[in-house]
This record gives sequence, structure tokens and C-alpha cells, in this order.
Amino acid sequence: MSKSPTSSSSPPSATAIINHQYCVPHEVDLIITKQVTFGGDDNFTVTDINKNVVFTVMGPLATFVMPRKERFLRDARGNTVLRLRKAIGDDIWKAYRGESTEQRDLILSRRQPPPFQLKANMGVFLANNTTQVCDFKILKENSFGQSWLVCIGESDNVVAQITHEVFTWFSRKKFLVKVYPNIDYAFIVALTVTLEYHLSHSDLAKFSS
Repeated sequence: MSKSPTSSSSPPSATAIINHQYCVPHEVDLIITKQVTFGGDDNFTVTDINKNVVFTVMGPLATFVMPRKERFLRDARGNTVLRLRKAIGDDIWKAYRGESTEQRDLILSRRQPPPFQLKANMGVFLANNTTQVCDFKILKENSFGQSWLVCIGESDNVVAQITHEVFTWFSRKKFLVKVYPNIDYAFIVALTVTLEYHLSHSDLAKFSS
């Protein structure tokens, strides 16, 4: 019988993936709200429990000339923190520092699970990882497909929880995110945005089945 993921104690030092300023010694609760635009792309607002804007996520309009999906994570002052770019034809996302797409500015890649994998885990590989073992994984917490855990590597140590709030035609899609102490919450927000795309664009995806 396999072990269930368990809450990890906070890391002894900050685990900064994007920047140390996004690592704090206490839990961070965030609400990610999707704004559906008439321009054809999806934007997001990220707020804390006091409704203060922490980040925004903006996407350029995809065209036949530029079908690649991109999203830009910006801080509350409008500064671009990172650029998320989806591979054409695959559910693979790469995150680059600032607005760059240069390999030297690559931070991480989030990959889809292989077709033969029984557990629908998504692997997250940091830029300096040259192995086939992921640094983090996104794990579906229950069979209903509304909650996910972000765990360290192949372990059961949980660093964040993501809950997809059920929405209606009269409400916007929301994700409730709990980030554990000393974990980079900008990193977790970026993962959540790529997860949302996966859920919205994969009718037969394992995560939404």
C-alpha cells in the first residue's frame, strides 16, 4: 500500500525558485481568479486573504502567426517577474526570468505525465536538472480532481496545496492556494497557472477525469 502525501515541516532555509523575496517564514494563502477576456486569452489576478493584489498574469493574443501560448507573471507594481511559455503541440511549459526566452534565463520546465504513468503526476524540473528525476511534482489529491498537492521530488513532502473552487456561469474560476512556510509562492502561482491551462484545454486529461 502506497504512502499518502504528508505535510512537510517547513524547510530549514528559504526554498527560493524565483526569488528570495517570495519566501516567508509563515504560510501564505492566495486566491487566483481567472478573468476571461474578449481578446481570446485568459488573465488572472492573484490576491491575498485581505484582497490585496499580489500578482497579475497576462497573456498576449494568440494568432495563426503566433499560436504559442505565453503568460507573463507580474508583481503588484507591474514588473514582469517571469515569462511562461507553452511548447507547441505539447503540454510542456517553461518559465524564464523576466521577459526573456534565452536558455540562460530558464528557471524551470513543467512537463506532462507520460501516457503509461498510472498516477497523473506532473513533473517540475529546475533548469540545472539534467536527470529524469523531477525536483517537484504536482499530484492529484483526490479522485474528484478538485485538489492537488505540490511535493518535493519523488517524496511525499508537501510544500503547497491547490484547490480548484467549483464555479458557475455566474462566478469566475478560482484557485485557492496554500503555500507552506519558506516556499517560494511566486513559483507555486506559476505552477497553478499552467495547471489551469491543462484543465481547461484537455477534455480527456487524467487530471480532470
